[in-house]
Amino acid sequence: MKIALGVEYMGTDFHGWQLQKSGIRTVQLVVEKALSKIADHPVRVFCSGRTDAGVHAIEQVIHFETQVEREDKAWLFGGNVNLPHDVNFIWAKRVNDDFHARFNAYARRYHYKIHNTPVRSAIIGRHSLWEPRVLNVDAMNKAAQYLLGKHDFSAFRGSLCQAKSPIKTIEFIRLSQDNDEILLDIKANAFLHHMVRNIVGTLLMVGRGERCAEWVQTVLASKQRKEAGATAQPQGLYFVKAFY
Repeated sequence: MKIALGVEYMGTDFHGWQLQKSGIRTVQLVVEKALSKIADHPVRVFCSGRTDAGVHAIEQVIHFETQVEREDKAWLFGGNVNLPHDVNFIWAKRVNDDFHARFNAYARRYHYKIHNTPVRSAIIGRHSLWEPRVLNVDAMNKAAQYLLGKHDFSAFRGSLCQAKSPIKTIEFIRLSQDNDEILLDIKANAFLHHMVRNIVGTLLMVGRGERCAEWVQTVLASKQRKEAGATAQPQGLYFVKAFY
């Protein structure tokens, strides 16, 4: 049988999602250890979207296979007892045998948080990007709309990306501001490695007035990573959810 769970984590003290041969602390490592204790056998989990070191998740979706019969609440509450403070299961349920957390997802959504204030925060700084210069959010929103739809996103693709194709479809991308907090909300059928962070780094250049909004269209058309902005820091990025 297959069990699926929703996972929430603060990625600050993790070396990303994926299990590493070195045994360093990753989200997958601690999740598998917790579930293995409940199952009484080694568990290997699969996720809807791997996250890098320092990146957070509001509702990562995972699944694993087992022949052990447990109530959903046993996986949920029993798993949480065995998890560290910075990762948590938020739901658990049995799913069909053909379910796959990664391959069945038709879209994914991310948030990126920016703390736009002259003075940095010792608390918020762990959960968002600090940008001391005043940002023009209207200009950033205008620039972001050039990325809507189906495009070759090679200009926003990380060098270690293993995706077979750079062509992805962004369903929506928008920025909102609440006092000093700026939130980028983006949904696409799939994302390239560092794609969201590279988009943020590019939009920041527009927000600072270093480039005009129309420049983003030129960056996209170039298909060259060197033409886009720097990769934004990981602590502002949140995997929000996967859609099935």
